[in-house]
Amino acid sequence: MKHYHYIFAGAGLATLMTVYKMAASGAFKNKTILLIDPDTKKANDRTWCFWQKGPCNWDGIVNRKWNTALFADHEKKTDLDLGTYRYNMIRGIDFYDLVFAEFQKHSNIAFVNQKVIDFADSGTHVLVKTDTENYTCNRLFNSIYNAALPQSQTKYPLLQQHFIGWHVKTDKPVFNPAQPSFMDFSIPQQGNTRFMYVLPFSENEALVEYTLFSKELLPQEDYENAIKQYLADLGVTTYTIEDTEQGSIPMTCYPFWKQNTRNVLHIGSAGGWTKASTGYTFRNADKVSGRLVDFLRIEENDLRHFHKKNRFWFYDLLLLDILAEKNHKGAEIFSAMFRSGRAAPIFKFLDEETTLAEDLNVIWQCPKGLFLNALFRRIGNL
Repeated sequence: MKHYHYIFAGAGLATLMTVYKMAASGAFKNKTILLIDPDTKKANDRTWCFWQKGPCNWDGIVNRKWNTALFADHEKKTDLDLGTYRYNMIRGIDFYDLVFAEFQKHSNIAFVNQKVIDFADSGTHVLVKTDTENYTCNRLFNSIYNAALPQSQTKYPLLQQHFIGWHVKTDKPVFNPAQPSFMDFSIPQQGNTRFMYVLPFSENEALVEYTLFSKELLPQEDYENAIKQYLADLGVTTYTIEDTEQGSIPMTCYPFWKQNTRNVLHIGSAGGWTKASTGYTFRNADKVSGRLVDFLRIEENDLRHFHKKNRFWFYDLLLLDILAEKNHKGAEIFSAMFRSGRAAPIFKFLDEETTLAEDLNVIWQCPKGLFLNALFRRIGNL
């Protein structure tokens, strides 16, 4: 049975970012690292977008970047001023190619295509079982999401950011390649929080996603019909579908960190790394993975000490409380936040980098009655 210093169960975004930074740091060259995932990571299976101020680790693989964006609701369209931020897009395959090229430079890093089926912390080491063999390690980092945990309780709401996207080429120019549609709530809400998300590549080519923040998924044809109607409303009657993508990202403030042990740390969506109020994963995973690498470099002996809960967790919880009870209010809330067109303070707030005074400036823009009612209900149920 092979033993490793570190094993990563699941090779999703959080794992790949963390191991990439471990490798690039040079601080773990004497530590053996194993990544386990049934997927080869050789397909362009997703698109990640994130806002960024200044340079970042991923500038070399940014496929598209925008300095402005559009927000729309049923009343008006608003050009968003991103300030010093830019909105970036990265293709999944480019990210995979980058990180695996780095891994190949390090003989202490291994990757196997197997499926983790179980693991257990004995106190002195962790046993990891896959569908074909077993391993042991000093520390396990698990990114395999266990949906049963948040589903088994009612204290913390669970919603999904679910979507289907079409990469389309149209027969005529209908998109503005200089301006993505960040959120377009002008479409029928049908009792939910629903919006179109458009990443334009040229005047006649874009990724068009129909996205919901809600508890239940839809039949596939509902997403597809919504995209067809959106294109028709733009005057598009002839187009080709170059590629498709779909996903469902958990949005919850469930305390996944309580499942951590001395030698097992849950990461990614399995550890609550997804930004609960928006479903954004890339920016949050980038920040938390960097903090995790710093944590490991100081030879911390107990992984239960890694998690830190802050006031932004509570803000996210209030929003999810509202959307869980009144899902149709999402458009009203986000419209209030972006009505001024000044996106930079909102991005800073969502990045959890604001002062308390700046927090209040953002929160004050939101419908006050909704949040005060949510606050009063939540105070006695923490």
